[in-house]
Amino acid sequence: MRRPILLIVLALLCLVPHRPARAVEAVRVSLDSTAVDLTPVVERFTGQGDRIQISTAPGPDGIVRRIEVGAKQSGTKPNWIVFALTNDTDEQIERLLVAPHFRLVGSGLVWPDLGATRISAITASQGFSPETQDSPDADIFRVTLDPGATVTYVAELRTPNLPQLTLWAPDAYKDQITNLTLFKGIVIGIAGLLALFLTIVFVVRGAVIFPAAAALAWAVLAYVCIDFGFWHRLFAVGGDADRVSRAVAEAVLAATLFVFLFAYLHLNRWHVRYGHIGAAWIVFLAALVGFALYDAPVAAGVARITLAAVAGIGLILVLYLSTHGYDRAVMLIPTWFLLSMWVTAAGFTVEGSLSNDLVSPALMGGLVLLVMLIGFTIMQNAFAGSGLGHGAVSDSERKALALTGSGDIIFDWDVDADRIYVSPEIEHQLGLKRGSLEGPASGWFDLLHGFDRERYRASLDTVLEQRCGRISHHFRLRAADGHYFWYSLKARPVVGQDGEVVRVVGTLSDCTDSKVAEERLLHDAVHDNLTGLPNRELFFDRLDAALTMGQSAGAARPSVITIDVDRFKAVNDQVGPSVGDSILLTLARRLGRLLRQQDTMARIGGDQFAFIIMSEQNIDAVQALADTLRRTLATPITFGDHEIALTCSGGLAPFDPGVHAKRETMLQDAEVAMAHAKRAGGDRIEVFRPAMRAVRGERVTLEADLRRAVERNELKVHFQPIVRLEDRTIAGFEALLRWTHPRLGNVPPSDFIPVAEQTGLIVDLGIFALDRTARELAAWQAALDVYPPIYASVNVSSRQLLRHDLLGDVKSVLTRSGVLRNSLKLELTESLVMENPEYAAKMLGRIRDLGAGLSLDDFGTGYSSLSYLQRFPFDTIKIDQSFVRQNGKGSRPIILRSIVGLAHDLGMEVVAEGAESESDVIELSQLGCEYAQGFAFGQAITAAEARRLVGAASEAA
Repeated sequence: MRRPILLIVLALLCLVPHRPARAVEAVRVSLDSTAVDLTPVVERFTGQGDRIQISTAPGPDGIVRRIEVGAKQSGTKPNWIVFALTNDTDEQIERLLVAPHFRLVGSGLVWPDLGATRISAITASQGFSPETQDSPDADIFRVTLDPGATVTYVAELRTPNLPQLTLWAPDAYKDQITNLTLFKGIVIGIAGLLALFLTIVFVVRGAVIFPAAAALAWAVLAYVCIDFGFWHRLFAVGGDADRVSRAVAEAVLAATLFVFLFAYLHLNRWHVRYGHIGAAWIVFLAALVGFALYDAPVAAGVARITLAAVAGIGLILVLYLSTHGYDRAVMLIPTWFLLSMWVTAAGFTVEGSLSNDLVSPALMGGLVLLVMLIGFTIMQNAFAGSGLGHGAVSDSERKALALTGSGDIIFDWDVDADRIYVSPEIEHQLGLKRGSLEGPASGWFDLLHGFDRERYRASLDTVLEQRCGRISHHFRLRAADGHYFWYSLKARPVVGQDGEVVRVVGTLSDCTDSKVAEERLLHDAVHDNLTGLPNRELFFDRLDAALTMGQSAGAARPSVITIDVDRFKAVNDQVGPSVGDSILLTLARRLGRLLRQQDTMARIGGDQFAFIIMSEQNIDAVQALADTLRRTLATPITFGDHEIALTCSGGLAPFDPGVHAKRETMLQDAEVAMAHAKRAGGDRIEVFRPAMRAVRGERVTLEADLRRAVERNELKVHFQPIVRLEDRTIAGFEALLRWTHPRLGNVPPSDFIPVAEQTGLIVDLGIFALDRTARELAAWQAALDVYPPIYASVNVSSRQLLRHDLLGDVKSVLTRSGVLRNSLKLELTESLVMENPEYAAKMLGRIRDLGAGLSLDDFGTGYSSLSYLQRFPFDTIKIDQSFVRQNGKGSRPIILRSIVGLAHDLGMEVVAEGAESESDVIELSQLGCEYAQGFAFGQAITAAEARRLVGAASEAA
């Protein structure tokens, strides 16, 4: 009968849907054990449904029993843990079973465990059921073990995770909580004081780095309060609110750390993209804070990754900027290195590699110490040498700060003690020992330049006598190596109660660079830019002095020699402008070696040199010297594998007291003799004879007729079309002067323009051409409404450019005519602007500001360099016709393409002169040239014809 019943019971047990668990091993609990970590020994069960059957640990009698435990809510499938405890002592043992809600150790980097209530209920296999203890930080149950008892416990979990389960002796657990509470209170107090201190500093000083540091300190304080459980004790929050607050705190910590790094290193000043990246990152972190309300674990995981990224990228930035001499980054190296170590330790902790119970409190304390180091760093940076940066300063302090910022040197003369004090910077610059310039005012005389000593003495004496005024004086001081430095002294006297000057106080500033630039400007104004020789203006000045001296009895009398290289233009076209410049330099050096100190050599034209001979008074000796100059120029010049043989023609004008009262007369006589030499075949020197003035008389007659030509309306402005190659339409015109003489007929410009240049009439002719061209241009623009507007260009001579009145003339013409801005262009040649590049650059800039366009004419034939070309505000380059016309050279297209490419790189348009055939036009268009002029599009036409041409173009449009 028993066997069938037993079989029935076994069958019924098999029908039960719950799989029985195997027996667990019991953990022995002794009287002296204070804490036992049960985490590794608990057995976990999932998917058991709302009931679980387990086999208990064997008791003292060795019997294994089975118990069944049901969930608190039927129909659920909670997770379960099972463990067993054995008390093999003779005394009853009471312990606390503690499962912390949150544990940083092993919480995870991605989708971290942010804490929750871990255990819903615990069931014991025998004895008293565990009693629940109230605690906001952990699930605590009081467990009682009878002597010799082995009890199996089945715990129902609220969450899948159980980070830690520890069996504590009640007193030991209480002591640990007390110690940790004290530690937490200290850390929170330090963090709170640090946040409050940095906030106060931010209020006092408005630099952006202080609010960034204060925000970081408050974020750390909030994070520490939440991690230590102070937050939910203060506001009685828990559950989901605790997890959200923890995720928000980690996101805010990452954001404030990034803001601090960005503000401290001033990353936005290194590149504008850094500012954009920083703003985008801040927006992302702000959105992450909001996302924490929706999904706290994901937000916390992203925040932890972001925090690690900020630490790593920040370390790279700090090291990079430190190697580039950025002092702020150097000061941040120790703090950021410790922060990187802290992030590394925190990473090992959340991944479970560091599992000690003291790791989490130590990390929180370390975080507060890091913020403290950051505070020390910014305080050191902010107050080291900049204590007056943002606070209230007095007027004297502001003056002292301004003086320091200006870099000027202090000059203080104690008049009563006759002792001068200057800042040590000047002695260091001069290479003198410290204190060399301190002493009596007269002690400076040995270092002052000889030309500056009297003015220095007079300026100081004047201030002492007048007891008022101001010293503004420039002087030179000699350095230890013999060189002189220019200094500007600006000082005022300080008058005592007795009305006498007691001190002279001011500043010294180094003005060497400006003085050198000024001297260079003055030098360039009267010297040729290529050879460094005196130009025409300085030549005339020295000739004036020589003629004045020659009028005195017994004084040395000057002779003038002019020399012009024969057929130099052909040579220049053959070898190129750069080689031509080198030839002129070589000739200038050769000729200069033949002259004595009292003689003067000048370059008064492209290939024309002039000499004032004072060292020889005998006409035969002067003529021999002139012939020596001619033979010297005839010596061949070697360039590469080629020898270039040159000849020259010269004219000699001896001094004639009755005739040579004016400098122009003597130079003209020498040029007349030179012209005779050229007509005689060249390679010779002619001495001026009065009979030669007959030829000169024709020139004088032509000059007189030219003066009356404007009044008689004999001069007309003709216009040569400039065509846009893209569509063959009229883009503009070049204004050209034409003279119809009542007796001589049409006088070529090559005849009357040089006369106008020498006599100064070119200024009146230039104003006439400018005014007539502006009037016609205004009429064209009114009749032809197109864009870009039609333009016109007018040539400017050297005499016009050197006159300050040119600015007034251009402004007046533009105002009266009302032409569109930049449509009236002034054309200047390369050689013209390079005669005095410093002055030309300033004058052309002011002309451009008035609204006139600027065109560089005959590009490639002058003596300019690309470095100077960039300084001039030209908007158009006109290629010289020698580069455009077919000359059989294979390099021609390469040169043209280079010029066009250069102009476009400089933002200029290109006009090609000398387009004579359709093939020229097609080739220029293919090379990228925008405009062209020449016989292919017609010769210069009258104003009426130009008006009709513009009208026809308007109708065609």
